[in-house]
Amino acid sequence: MTSSDGLIARLGIARLIVAEPEEVPAVAQGFLLFFFLFASYFMLRPVRETFAIAGGVDNIQWLWTGTFVATLFVVPLYGWVASKFPRRQLLPILYLICALVMSGFAASLWLDPANVWIARAFYIWLSVMNLFVISIAWSLMADLFERERGHRLFGQIAAGASLGGLTGPLLSGLLVSVVGEPGLLLISTGLLLLTLFFVKQLFGWRDTMGPRTDVPPKERIAGSPWAGILLILRSPYLLAISCFVLLLTSVTTILYFEQARIVEMVFPDRTAQTQVFAAIDVAVQSLTILIQLFFTGRLAKKLGVTVLLVAVPVTMMLGFGLLALATTFPVLVFVMIVRRVGEYALVRPGREMVFTNVDAETKYKAKNAIDTLVYRGGDLISSWAYTGIVAVASVAAALVTGVVVAGVWAVLGFFIGRQHDASPAEKQPG
Repeated sequence: MTSSDGLIARLGIARLIVAEPEEVPAVAQGFLLFFFLFASYFMLRPVRETFAIAGGVDNIQWLWTGTFVATLFVVPLYGWVASKFPRRQLLPILYLICALVMSGFAASLWLDPANVWIARAFYIWLSVMNLFVISIAWSLMADLFERERGHRLFGQIAAGASLGGLTGPLLSGLLVSVVGEPGLLLISTGLLLLTLFFVKQLFGWRDTMGPRTDVPPKERIAGSPWAGILLILRSPYLLAISCFVLLLTSVTTILYFEQARIVEMVFPDRTAQTQVFAAIDVAVQSLTILIQLFFTGRLAKKLGVTVLLVAVPVTMMLGFGLLALATTFPVLVFVMIVRRVGEYALVRPGREMVFTNVDAETKYKAKNAIDTLVYRGGDLISSWAYTGIVAVASVAAALVTGVVVAGVWAVLGFFIGRQHDASPAEKQPG
């Protein structure tokens, strides 16, 4: 292909994905970074869900309690690392640490595959790790792309996550009977390490084409290990986002418990459970890719972030109502797919867009605290609330509660979206 042919192809891609020609390399690199990152995680997600059932459906709230306690330990540790190392080195260091721990779990499972405590420890580790590795990757994106670019391009970049989320469970379903769970962990570790190449490429693009922000990426982010939490407490804008995430986790928790309960009844075999979870993931990611590539960016550009943050909560009000009327496996699968497609294609890109107009410390510390500590705190609170409602009343009462929670979630999403859409490009949280 000649250079002119390459330019024509690039211009064609640029028009297709709503990008400027000079932005296409960064979109492609971001797409591939998220592809390998999510393929790595989603290979292990079906294994994690199987381990949760193996430990007992009635004990899931204890797993989430352990996850929250682990997050309390990891958040200040991350804050300390972020204050000691330049932003250019932060992501590679954390990903290398994760790769080492994953390799350790692979060895442990190979030596004692039936140990329920290894399974529980792995569940907690993956639940903490996946939020951190994904959060810091999005922090990098918010650093690379300013507000206007983020609105146009985050949907296309997030499509890489969906394609990886599609590839991961396909690999898991195909390979789990061949290489076993330890083998899946080692393959996942290799995919995670591949992302570091694209991180380096993206920083190179930023040095020549990206925005000039308040703190160059070669510099450290000042502040204490708990700076992210302090930033949240001082900012009504960040507190609103935190409440939005708490409501999101509440909706997710109700559906998660229903999924575990119904799948355990319908599919008692452990391998079959892994395959069912993998099949649901495949369906979710297939639909999400199409929406992210061709609709998310255009919706955000034309209608603003508000529509991305409100559409899914409103839809979930209807979904919980449907489940309350017919709590069956087919209905559950339908509602789960709708919820997860909406979250990945609309809510998640919208959540990341609201961080494109804040300072570096907010992007890397406050955002990470919201994505991890607040998120897992929401899991903890909502899991015990669900358990209590079911014990005192019924599953139907929990589903009706979901309708109310989704309604409040929609109102808060409207508030955050309107504030972001109306704010100046360099607005600081406060």
